[in-house]
Amino acid sequence: MIRIALDVMGGDKAPEETKAGALLFAEEIKKSKKHVHLVLIGTENDLKDLENHPLKSYFSIEIARDYLPMDIKPTDALRRKESSMYVGAQLLRDKKIDAFVSAGNTGALLACATLVVGRIPGIERPALAVPIPSLNGFTVLIDGGANAEIRPDYLPQFAAMGIEYAKILGKRFPKVGLLNVGTEENKGTEMQKMAYALLKQRFDNTFYGNVEGNDIALGTVDVVVTDGFTGNVALKTMEGVAKLISHILKQEAKKSIDGILGAFLFSRVLKKLKKNLDPRTYGGTFFLGVDGIVVKAHGNSDRIAIKNALNVALKGVEGGLNENLKRELEGWK
Repeated sequence: MIRIALDVMGGDKAPEETKAGALLFAEEIKKSKKHVHLVLIGTENDLKDLENHPLKSYFSIEIARDYLPMDIKPTDALRRKESSMYVGAQLLRDKKIDAFVSAGNTGALLACATLVVGRIPGIERPALAVPIPSLNGFTVLIDGGANAEIRPDYLPQFAAMGIEYAKILGKRFPKVGLLNVGTEENKGTEMQKMAYALLKQRFDNTFYGNVEGNDIALGTVDVVVTDGFTGNVALKTMEGVAKLISHILKQEAKKSIDGILGAFLFSRVLKKLKKNLDPRTYGGTFFLGVDGIVVKAHGNSDRIAIKNALNVALKGVEGGLNENLKRELEGWK
């Protein structure tokens, strides 16, 4: 039985949308007949309406006396040990659950994941791995925002984590690229140059070399490694461009009969485009490097995004993400 816990109190739209997303996921479990059990962590008042729900056999309730606001500092999160997020991290640490999902504050979740759950041996900094739609299906961007400042020797660790995630998502032999301002080997700061040498030494033929920002969406490689500051800027830029494209298409379609006719004729294509560019489709991202499956859902997640984040966690458990990473790192010794 796979047990996945959800921080019902985390997120801008919690707890109502998180509960609704949990019920959508429970409905999927029922239909699929998979051996999966959902654990909902939240305050007694916010969960009492689910005590006699028709889907109750597919989930259980774990009461927490506290919850964390979205603007909390990571250090404060570690002090509030009765919060739904901290309780979830403890359950994962104690192996009472197989995965933990939260849409709460990113820094707080990273702190709880790192210092409560603990790191995989050989990993110095957990990182956010984000799958981004590309011409080649998807590209895993790592780090997507967990570590603003890094050392060059962190990047091979990020690459190893990104490779295992790409395999979970269907890439058999993932190629790795280092995000840089040019493709030549001598490009970038001293940090990039040192990281290039380390990646080339560690991954040999798996390492493609330097890639530029446009290569993320082009799918030139399967995994793009960078620091969390640069990765988050790239991620938010692409999200903005996706919204711009969607807005322009809608506006142009309203301007003329040709636009309306074109929108009608290509409605199925446009719907597919919207789905591919919608962050809710992916739902959540892994904090890789933690000794347990931790999934960070977007702070603004609605019920669809929460359901998909739970599916991300399930896929990570089913695919043996952490076990595979541990085996890979064992070979480094």
